[in-house]
Amino acid sequence: MGGTTGIEAVDGDTGFWADGDSLRSALRETPPRIPPHFGYDALGSQLFEEITELPDYYLTRVEGDLLRRHADEIADAVGTPWVAELGSGSGKKTRALLAACAARRSTTYLPIDVSREMLVSSGDALAAECPDVAVRGLWGRYEAGLGWIRRERASPVTAMLLGSTLGNATADERRALIAEIARTLAPGDRFLVSADLIKPGHVLERCYNDPPGRSAFVRFRLNHLAHLNRRFDGDFALDRFRAVAHFDERTRAVEGHLHATAEHMARLRALGLSMAFRPGDVINVGISAKFDPVRLADEMGEFGLVPGSSWTDHRWRYGIFLFHRR
Repeated sequence: MGGTTGIEAVDGDTGFWADGDSLRSALRETPPRIPPHFGYDALGSQLFEEITELPDYYLTRVEGDLLRRHADEIADAVGTPWVAELGSGSGKKTRALLAACAARRSTTYLPIDVSREMLVSSGDALAAECPDVAVRGLWGRYEAGLGWIRRERASPVTAMLLGSTLGNATADERRALIAEIARTLAPGDRFLVSADLIKPGHVLERCYNDPPGRSAFVRFRLNHLAHLNRRFDGDFALDRFRAVAHFDERTRAVEGHLHATAEHMARLRALGLSMAFRPGDVINVGISAKFDPVRLADEMGEFGLVPGSSWTDHRWRYGIFLFHRR
């Protein structure tokens, strides 16, 4: 039998929010950047759920359809009793897959997320919908959750990185994360990852900006600043920034930017950090890299991850790819 077994703080309780080292370093880049996990406090997680419902935001809809349509095939290919999901969010997209896994074997689901509130609500929803799945939430950043799995693992593991989350990091951060996942997996373990594939820039920019009359993306991006204000005694003036995303052909990534609209100074007093802004200056609050399947397989291969089955939506050029740990 399954059921929710609770939530474990794997990252020093709320200490990961107070860790300003990565934030300080990223804000000193050119342009300044806010690491992605700072976007997913309780409010940010709710706002991202609103984003997934926007008519042009195809990623969640297409991925969910792939997971539902191919749940039995993927469950057969996964084959492990433990399934860990990095950045699990609401968990809606994985329920059909987890139900298919539980129909084949005893399944323990380990969602890893920085939002405790989201872990609670998603765990309760999954327990009600899929009572045969045992749920143990890991509250913290990806690296802390993977560290817990290395210490506590008692079964073969599949690590899942869905929602095209793989693209939400710089190239160096992405390689470091893949290396950490590969270090966690034992030979024969699996890595299931989704990736949004390269497509025309106008399609991507429509996807990552609000349609007329909606403001989910704007509020989500501005909440990065509001979160820093709350956590680090800051005074970013949200009304002095304009939020917009654009596709960079050179890097093959959509970048979510906050553009300063007026000259001003912002401080994060708890970090001893001050930032001067002029009109047009940019803060990067989101990267969404797009992939070529061959290059993706090559990148995974550098870390001992061998390609297996894949499932692709050819209209939207979005794929789910399974790798085996060599």
